[in-house]
Amino acid sequence: MAPILEARKVTKRFGGLVAVNQIDFVLEEGAIASIIGPNGAGKTTFFNCITGYYVPEEGEILFQGVEIQGLRPDRITSMGIARTYQNIRLFGKMSALENVLVGMHPRLHEHWWDAVIRTPVYYREERRALQRAWELLDYMGLTEWANLPANSLPYGAQRRLEIARALASEPKLLLLDEPTAGMNPQETADMIEFIRQLRDDWNLTVLLIEHDMRVVMTISERITVLDFGQKIAEGKPEEIQRNPRVIEAYLGRGAAAGIPVG
Repeated sequence: MAPILEARKVTKRFGGLVAVNQIDFVLEEGAIASIIGPNGAGKTTFFNCITGYYVPEEGEILFQGVEIQGLRPDRITSMGIARTYQNIRLFGKMSALENVLVGMHPRLHEHWWDAVIRTPVYYREERRALQRAWELLDYMGLTEWANLPANSLPYGAQRRLEIARALASEPKLLLLDEPTAGMNPQETADMIEFIRQLRDDWNLTVLLIEHDMRVVMTISERITVLDFGQKIAEGKPEEIQRNPRVIEAYLGRGAAAGIPVG
């Protein structure tokens, strides 16, 4: 089976800074994988290259065998890639229901003139979108907050709402940027199980950026490690845990050599 996502020698520069340097990456369909690394390693920049927010200067990115580097973010979303953000980016003054409806835009089949003159297509799509939005809110356990402003929801509910908005675009690949950030241990454990459920219920492939190593080692089937924009390791969780280059990147040379740190 061909990979759902493949990056070949992807490089992204900001002036003299090489944020992502010659990254090769393959993600198999149906997997749950993670990208980890110290702060500034290039993880979010790589996500932004995949989703079209940045255009890499070198290399190519293929989604289901089709090159996507250089395409607009909305075009990439319509092809089947959705994401969340490290810092929650909801439309705070819009209701939870409206936020989900916004995410549904790539899957609506009406034209602008349908909305202007209120054609039967407009009303049919409006009913379909509302029904689907309520189904997503129910799936995420958010129906009680459906008509409240998104910025009034509890933190954990806002995280789930952002995922609901991403699911509204009917993705095949879901990118989650630190989905457990700011959560307590029980919320984190619940999110781990929820991500697995998402993968199975929605037939998704999931790629995470995550700093919590307990989350990474528990949920990941494969882990890629970046440091200073370069891939330094890749493999199964047990392989990554004992990789000297990974230990050095996180804890320093002393730890990698078995010397107590601090």
